[in-house]
Amino acid sequence: MDQIKIGNFLKALRREKGLTQEQLAEQLNVSARTISRWETGSNMPDISLLIEIAEFYDVSIPEIVSGERKDEPMTEETRNTALSLSEYSESEKTFLLKGIRAKSLLGVLAMAVYAALDITGLSQYNRLLELISVYSLTLVFVETMVIALYTTGLVLKIENKKKQLNLPRPLVWLLAAIAGLTFAYLLKFLMSLLPL
Repeated sequence: MDQIKIGNFLKALRREKGLTQEQLAEQLNVSARTISRWETGSNMPDISLLIEIAEFYDVSIPEIVSGERKDEPMTEETRNTALSLSEYSESEKTFLLKGIRAKSLLGVLAMAVYAALDITGLSQYNRLLELISVYSLTLVFVETMVIALYTTGLVLKIENKKKQLNLPRPLVWLLAAIAGLTFAYLLKFLMSLLPL
């Protein structure tokens, strides 16, 4: 797929309509910067917008994707396929956003617990509170890493591998807890080596 060619095609279609990038952006409910990125080939329109763009310019989705006119109207089958892909894309985005929100909230709560225990010094006098403090700090790091995994799409790959292995959910949780505690003790050990 030649994004530069597609971008030039989209620019030519916009100019045929006699629109500025700002006018088109308003029509498609996106920013003018988004239109500019499409037309320079640095980004591609979301699947969810392809149907709207194709109908607006009266071209087919295959024409947009190839970056040239083919004089063939968009069939109902192509339209339905694009709609299905759009729905799938939106459900993937929703899944990722929910995961990121949950992980962010957990990270913020863990940071608050760690900060409260560290500022008050309570973790120095109670073994359980010390463990909670270290585990909270670990969660901050782990959740940051998990958010990175979500945004890069690696979480979906991991989920697919997990399904292929067919591991029972309690075993997955147990392995995650063991890994988390191991990381917490390793972090605590490394922190004890630092001069204060």
